[in-house]
Amino acid sequence: MPAPPVPGRELLAAECGILSRTVSFDIDMSHPDPHGPEDRTPIQVGEVWQNPVTRERARILELPNRNREGRATAELTALVGARVIGEHRHPALVERFTVLEGELTVKLAGQTTVLREGETAVAEPGMWHDWWNASDRHDARIRVEVTPGERFAHMIETLFGLARLGHTNRKGMPHLLQLALFAQEFSDVIEFRSPPPAVQRTLFAALTPIAHWRGYRATYPQLSRTILAPRT
Repeated sequence: MPAPPVPGRELLAAECGILSRTVSFDIDMSHPDPHGPEDRTPIQVGEVWQNPVTRERARILELPNRNREGRATAELTALVGARVIGEHRHPALVERFTVLEGELTVKLAGQTTVLREGETAVAEPGMWHDWWNASDRHDARIRVEVTPGERFAHMIETLFGLARLGHTNRKGMPHLLQLALFAQEFSDVIEFRSPPPAVQRTLFAALTPIAHWRGYRATYPQLSRTILAPRT
C-alpha cells in the first residue's frame, strides 16, 4: 500500500516549478523542535564546535563581545576530506584564514591557491570564496578571524547544530525548506553562489509560508546560545 502523501509536498513542488529541474536542494520534512528548551549555557573560550558532516572542528579562541572590533576567532581543524558547504560570500564582514599546520586549498575571487603553514588569505566583504582540505592523509589547522563576528557566530552555531542533529544533506547544506528561512535570516552574513542569488531570493520567498506552516524556523532555541546565553 503506498505511503500517504505528505501535506505540503505537492504545493512545494508547484512552487518550485521549473526550478525543480535546476536547483539540487534536498526536500526534507524534519527539523528541530521549534519549541524546544532554550540553551542558555554561556559560551566559553576553549570550547569546541563540531560539524560532523563537513568535517570541521572549531575551538573558540576569542568571543566578539570581548574585544572592541567585535572579532570572533577560532582555531579550525579541517579534517581529511573537510569542505565548507559551498562557495559563498559575506556581504559585510572580513574573514581571514592563516594556516597553522598542514595545507588548505582556497578559492578566492575565482583564483585557487594552496595555503601552507604561515600563509594567509583574506576574504573581503562581497568576495566569493570556497575552501577545502584536499589532503587524503593530514588534517589542517587554521586560525580563522571574522570581523565583525557576532552574527557570523550565530549562523555557524545554527548550521553546525542542524548538521549534528541530522537536518542537512550529505554536504552539510540545510534541506530546502530549512534553507529558505536560514538564508533569509542570515542574508546579512552569508550568501551562497549557487543557484544564482536572484533565483534564491525568488524561490525562498515563495517557500517561506510553506516552511512556517511545516513548523520550520530560521534557527532554534537549542541552537542559539550566541544570543540567549548570559555574557560572562
